[in-house]
Amino acid sequence: MKEEELDTHHKALKINLDPRWYGTLAEIGAGQEVVRWFFRVGAAAGTVAKSISAYDMIVSDAIYGSGDRYVSRSRLQAMVDREFELNVERLSDKRGDNTAFFAFADTVVARSFTGGNECHGWMGIKFQSRPRDEPSQILIHVRMLDTEASLQQEALGVVGVNLLYGAFFLHHEPELLVESLLDKLTTGRIEIDVIEFKGIEFRAVDNRLISLKLVQLGLSGAAMFGANHEVLQPSEVLYKKAVLVERGSFRPPTHVNFDMLHCALEKFKKDPAVEGKEVLPLFELTMRNLLNGGDQIDRRDFLARADLLAACGMTVLISDYFEYYRLAAYLSWRTKERIGIVLGAPSLIELFEEKYYTQLPGGILESFGRLFKNDLKLYVYPLKNSETGELTTIENLAVAPDLRKLYGYLADRGSFVALDNFKPEYLSIFSRDVLKKIAAGDEAWKEMVPEGVSELVTKRHFFGCKG
Repeated sequence: MKEEELDTHHKALKINLDPRWYGTLAEIGAGQEVVRWFFRVGAAAGTVAKSISAYDMIVSDAIYGSGDRYVSRSRLQAMVDREFELNVERLSDKRGDNTAFFAFADTVVARSFTGGNECHGWMGIKFQSRPRDEPSQILIHVRMLDTEASLQQEALGVVGVNLLYGAFFLHHEPELLVESLLDKLTTGRIEIDVIEFKGIEFRAVDNRLISLKLVQLGLSGAAMFGANHEVLQPSEVLYKKAVLVERGSFRPPTHVNFDMLHCALEKFKKDPAVEGKEVLPLFELTMRNLLNGGDQIDRRDFLARADLLAACGMTVLISDYFEYYRLAAYLSWRTKERIGIVLGAPSLIELFEEKYYTQLPGGILESFGRLFKNDLKLYVYPLKNSETGELTTIENLAVAPDLRKLYGYLADRGSFVALDNFKPEYLSIFSRDVLKKIAAGDEAWKEMVPEGVSELVTKRHFFGCKG
């Protein structure tokens, strides 16, 4: 049977019948289904050294250390570290020369009896790819989308077997491993919004590219990473924070990109609903922007933009939400605080293009109802006409005649905030012009971007820079 045809039963059986790996499966909460697969298919004695379910919090704390959150990355890390160390300590003298040890763990909360809770969990494996080797590790965060607890548990069991199988047989092809995680499942049942590879087998893996792969495959609608390149779990980062997000190409990030954000932050923080709250500024890249009309992503180009934004200290969101109302829905599901979106006047004009909403029964009215339902505000940066010097702002922005009253209504209710605190010298800067100057060897581009950006572009020869 070809590997791509293996179902969950055959994956679990293949693991059990392979004498190379031996270890522990530890599960907290609703994730009790993974080890059951290995017992169900038979020959589990060849794989399972120990299975453990520390269901009680006090018991869990006694084994893995106390913590305030049981469904968290830190708890999962404590679990795989502890169980892996115990296997090496207890078994390496007798089995270490011929056995590669592993520790699989998950900590999960499924749908409760009363319902209404977030159904999600962390799952991971720490493993040796060969005897006596240094360990490698894969961690994932999953959201269960089934409406019944039994179905959620079933899906978790399948994902867990897929993760173990991938770690053992596909670790040399990380992207194929990622693609295999939802074998025999669909994105309508499980979402994976974080995956992190670490250790000797994955020393060449850039987790930002893996995050991008998640979104590209539809395993998640969005992924996030921080200024130090670490992969972030969006729900944890966004929780209880007011969020201000700016969408752009950032190819490269220019003075105007940061002026837009700084101007919006100044206004955003003065909003009574935001005052005194922690604010998270985000730069967002959409998949449509990254694909740029094609079907393949230029990875070097993506990493160049990611590195430049990281050098500027930014948290980056990659999303598959081209429509702003979908981005708003994603953010509002993860934070109850105020949300603001920063955009230029041309993007606001585009927002009123009805062609983008033909898939909605209610068309543009439905899209705006979804976008502004939680009192979201758009922070609009002006556009300067290079010939006349005239500014396009929310006061004089032109939309189709039949949409003027809708525009006026939204403007009157305060849905648009004019960024009139801009720096005039930045209004003539556009990323496309910077790229042209870089390609032409015109040093003037360096005055159009932050100093850290120009240094990195020159040092690493991004965007065809000759240095």
